[in-house]
Amino acid sequence: MRRVAAAVALSLGLISVAGCGPDDPPPGRAAPAGDAAEPSSAGTASASPSAGASAPRPDGSITVAFAGDVHFEGRTEARLAVKAPEPALGPISATLSDADLAVLNLETAITDRGAPESKTYTFRTSPKALTALKDSGVDVVSMANNHAVDFGADGLADTLAAKDSSPIPIVGVGRNAKEAYAPYVTTVRGVKVAVVAASQVEDLTNQKWRAGATKPGIASALDSAALLKAVGEAKKQAPVVLVYLHWGDEGKACPTGAQTAIAKKLATAGATAVVGTHAHTMLGSGMLGSTYIGYGFGNFLWYGTSNYAFSDETGVTTLTLTAAGKVTGETFTPATVDGQGVPVPQTGAAAEAALKRRDGLRGCTGLAPVPGSSR
Repeated sequence: MRRVAAAVALSLGLISVAGCGPDDPPPGRAAPAGDAAEPSSAGTASASPSAGASAPRPDGSITVAFAGDVHFEGRTEARLAVKAPEPALGPISATLSDADLAVLNLETAITDRGAPESKTYTFRTSPKALTALKDSGVDVVSMANNHAVDFGADGLADTLAAKDSSPIPIVGVGRNAKEAYAPYVTTVRGVKVAVVAASQVEDLTNQKWRAGATKPGIASALDSAALLKAVGEAKKQAPVVLVYLHWGDEGKACPTGAQTAIAKKLATAGATAVVGTHAHTMLGSGMLGSTYIGYGFGNFLWYGTSNYAFSDETGVTTLTLTAAGKVTGETFTPATVDGQGVPVPQTGAAAEAALKRRDGLRGCTGLAPVPGSSR
């Protein structure tokens, strides 16, 4: 399922990737990406029968890549019109495509209808965005964030219709809570993997558009009991459980108390990795016991400029996992958001400086280095 030609990437032993907020500053694989996730009778998004076609590695390991927030708005809207062989996410698409599974956050409604919600910034795009992400090496998209319902009920209806016909699975939003919290479950090189998503951002979307028993909307991490139940159910289906959250404070490079509290609960519930976005700047990552925590990945494909420090620093984090869900390695590919909003891989001295700064972000997290890392 590797769809993009290889590109130069710098590997070292640590973490990272992107984020977005209620008031945004102004301007490998699993099942083939063409197989959309469909809710089963149990409320679980399941892989197609063709999932797991790639052969297991001799050591049974898999790789999972994470990136951050993506918008096709403003200066990045034109990325939907780029022609092959240039993917919408640019040359860093090769890093996503090289992993067995790649996950990121699409922070926008998928609609051309509806009235904007009463908030400072609203985002929308077309279903083309999902194909563009697939063609950029992405396998699973989270839409549990504070911009998924920026255009009200009509926009949400269109977003859910786009989810139904998406060429890649979407998690974290649904026609009811059962669907919104449902994991995407697939087999990657013989290893069962589940992906769950939710938003912890306390904003209009989480207040007004939180999915309920009969209400469409996003999965909320503010309802920790519902999220922990979802992770527990996912753990029954797969030894590898990946939790993608929208969390943290904008512009803050250290995790909040709310982040560290839910991270501990999710680790206890059996999550293999808990990662997320939202702060517009990278946060530290590392190990909490046997669980990998990535507190913030920064902006990735970014629609405009940001007033926050280091907001153009980004990258792709790739974890190596055993079949039992143990984290055995990590590679970070540093990148910078260029003038067109595209994450461009860094090399040489610039990459080394980015890695050094990122390594320092772990200092305020209380996390341990990833096993086998040299930094």
